[in-house]
Parts: sequence; C-alpha cells; structure tokens
Amino acid sequence: MSSVQKKTDVILIGAGVMSATLGSLLKELAPEWEIKVFEKLPSAGEESSNEWNNAGTGHAALCELNYTSEKPDGSIDVSKAIKINEQFQLSMQFWSYLVKSNLIQNPQDFIMSLPHISLVQGEQNIEFLKKRFKALSTNPLFQGMQFSQDTEKLIEWFPLIMEGRNLNEPIAATKIDSGTDVNFGALTRMLFEHLKTEKVEVNYKHSVKNIKRTSDGSWEVKVHNMDSGETEYHSSRFVFIGAGGASLPILQKTGIPESKHIGGFPVSGLFLVCNNPEVVEQHHAKVYGKAKVGAPPMSVPHLDTRFIDNKKSLLFGPFAGFSPKFLKTGSNLDLIGSVKPNNLLTMLAAGAKEMSLTKYLIQQVLLSNEKRMDELREFIPNAKSKDWDIVVAGQRVQVIKDTPAGKGTLQFGTEVVSAADGSIAALLGASPGASTAVHVMLEVLEKCFPQHLNEWKPKIKEMIPSYGVSLVENPELFQEIHASNAETLGFSEKDELIYS
Repeated sequence: MSSVQKKTDVILIGAGVMSATLGSLLKELAPEWEIKVFEKLPSAGEESSNEWNNAGTGHAALCELNYTSEKPDGSIDVSKAIKINEQFQLSMQFWSYLVKSNLIQNPQDFIMSLPHISLVQGEQNIEFLKKRFKALSTNPLFQGMQFSQDTEKLIEWFPLIMEGRNLNEPIAATKIDSGTDVNFGALTRMLFEHLKTEKVEVNYKHSVKNIKRTSDGSWEVKVHNMDSGETEYHSSRFVFIGAGGASLPILQKTGIPESKHIGGFPVSGLFLVCNNPEVVEQHHAKVYGKAKVGAPPMSVPHLDTRFIDNKKSLLFGPFAGFSPKFLKTGSNLDLIGSVKPNNLLTMLAAGAKEMSLTKYLIQQVLLSNEKRMDELREFIPNAKSKDWDIVVAGQRVQVIKDTPAGKGTLQFGTEVVSAADGSIAALLGASPGASTAVHVMLEVLEKCFPQHLNEWKPKIKEMIPSYGVSLVENPELFQEIHASNAETLGFSEKDELIYS
C-alpha cells in the first residue's frame, strides 16, 4: 500500500539534538512554515543524543587537552579551544532564550554547573599544562582557571583520584568552575515537546527509505511507516538530514555532487559506570587526562560526574570498540553498504593511512575487563572491580574525505554537507557535536537560507546576542551574557550540595 504525496516546507530526518535545534530555531524565525520530522525509533533522542550514549560534557575546551596543541616552537596553539568555547556560548545563549521565553522549563533537568579539570602526570606533560594554563588563563573566556601541583590542593579538588596515589610522582592539574554537565537526551526530548506545541508533526517509527529530486526542484522523501507497513511519499523544498551515523547513507541516496568522495568509519565506545553510591559521592568534576601516544583524539580518558534523571553518576572512559554498524540500532552491513564506486579510493586511502588507528581499535576491542580496570586505576588507584559495570555508548561515524592534506583523510569533528542550492543539508561527524549544535544549525541557516538572513538577523540577535560578534574581542559583552546565562539556567555554587 502506498499513500499520496504530501507537501511540506521543511523535512527533518532524525529526532536527535540537531533536528531539535534546527526545528526550534526555524519555528522562531519562520513560525508559519510547516515542519515534519521522521524518526525510525519510537521516541526522540535515543541514539547519539541519548544521555548514556555520550559523555555529557558541555564541550567548551575548558579541560579537553586535545583542543590545544603544542607548536614546533614550543608555544601553545589555543585557536581551536577559543573557537569551540565561543560555539558553546552560542548554545548556552539559545537555551537561555528558550527558558526565558517559557518555551522550555526546568533547565536543571538538562544542565548542571560542574568543575572541568585537566589532569596530567610526568614532567613533560606538566610543562605542557603550565604553558596551556598561561596561554588560556589570560583569555576572558577562560577566566577563573587555576593551576596547581600542590598535593593538598589536588586532594581538595579530586580526593578520589588522589587517594592511594604515590605522592612523589609528578602530577598537576588545572581547574575551572564554569564547566557544565549537559544531559543532551533530556534537552532533546524537551525541545521536541516544545516543537509539538508549535504544531510540528513528529513521526516516530518512520524509516526513510529513499530521497530524490523532483522535476520542480523539491525533494521527495520515501518513508516506511513501521506501524502500518505503508509507504508514504513526502515532498519539501528543504530537507535536513540529522540522523547521526545514518546521515551518510541517506545523504548518498540524494546523489548530490557534494555527497561523493565522502566515507565514514564507525567507532563504538564503552564506559565504566560506578554502581557504588559511596564512591560516586567522593567525586564532583569532569576530569580529562591526555590521550596515550598513538591513540586518536576521541579516546582521551576522562572521569565524569554525570547528572542523569536527577541522580548523580560516575563514568569513566571512553574505551573504543569496533562495530560495522553506523547506529547502535543499525545493521552489520552499514559499513560495507556505504562503500560506493565514488568513495572506494577515499576509503582505501584512509585504510592505508590509518593503520595506527586500526591497531589501536583492535587492542581496545581485545581489552579484558581487568585491563579496563587497570586503565581506570591510573585515575582512581583504589578502584575495585565490583564497584564498576560496563555501559555501551553510542556509535560515532568519523568522516573520511579527500582534503588538501591528502586522499582519504580521517576528520575528527562535525561538519555540514549541503547542496550548492541549499535545498538539502546533512550533518556528519562526531565530537564536539551536540555541544555546538546551535553554532552548527546557524551554519545550516546561513548556507541554506541566505535569502532570508537579513530579515532573520534581528530575531537571531535577540535569541543569541553574540551572533556575528567575537566574545574574545568583547569581554564586557561576554561577562554580561555569562552572568545572564548563569542566572537563567540556574547555576550556583550550591549545585553540588543539592545532590550530596
């Protein structure tokens, strides 16, 4: 059975944080537009956006050492850290706007204030951290950052990590109190509840089977209704593909030139989660270490306090794994199915180049539970195996493409691929993903709706006061926005007392 074609203004594929963000922006900018969402799972935010499928770090480069690199002359390049921090500030401003406008409520259900800490061991790493601290702490976006090698101070910052440690070994940390823990699953569900009140049609258990251009230039999306078994055809002048790992295979179906010569490499992740409340209570921060030599940037070990369902949890990871699936709920044929004549050489070139990554993944897959506990004990010397269980995190599909750096280059990050005429866009990639959702969706608006930008600008500025402005160059504006966001989103130093 098939149904007649239904026309709409905007189609969003996937009910994750990206579609939720784009839908929410568009409803403020063009409230009269009709929007339809198609999601193959029974509810929103079940894949990459789900709170158990990501680290929940509000990625602002406060503690992630892989966003600051050492140059050949020994100085520290902080440009990427500043860029990511500014992008996260956009997200905070938009969330504040939604709360202030009463479009979503109870921000404490999705965001909590939490110190972000960088921890290193060994003289060489301490020198690096000192230089990083010096380069960042004078920047307005990173104000309040502290550096310490003092044992007493470190015990105060993270007692669980210091307990049972050899106090003669060189160790240092930076701490900044303006970090956050974000429950992207809860945020995604809130945004979709809001969109439903704005008459957005959200269709769960609807799987996109094909997508093609029609003679009038719009896009026809073929959808399988998994409940009724019917095939539906929906057409729209604009389509956004925000389907996590499934975005690449759907993008390939469009046939647009921009979808060629792009591949994807799936990486799964595992976390250890603490099941002992007494241990959980001894730690209150996100503590990021340094990736081991030869390990990819996505494998930076971190020990995280998390707030999930208003309950404090403690997670350590990630341990990389390998599965050929592009989604946790995907198929074992996903990786093979994504290899096409136009990206075969790109994929092969990446395979040849990334032998060290392949070796690393194989080693990670073969890790026993006790070996994982050994890695945890580098953070928590006294960790007991009985206190920790394994949780499988979300699938990530790293983008592989041809760049000036060479054929088949593995990309670590998030990127938008859009048709030249802006009629269709897809989001590919991984971290810092969800944290920078607002920045990424503003990029989609700029690429795909340039004709509307002038009329939309005043409203965008109302929602996101720093839009188009550098916060680094306008510290007074940053102070004002930061204070306003903290008040609206309910941050206070007493946050940790609520849960203790």
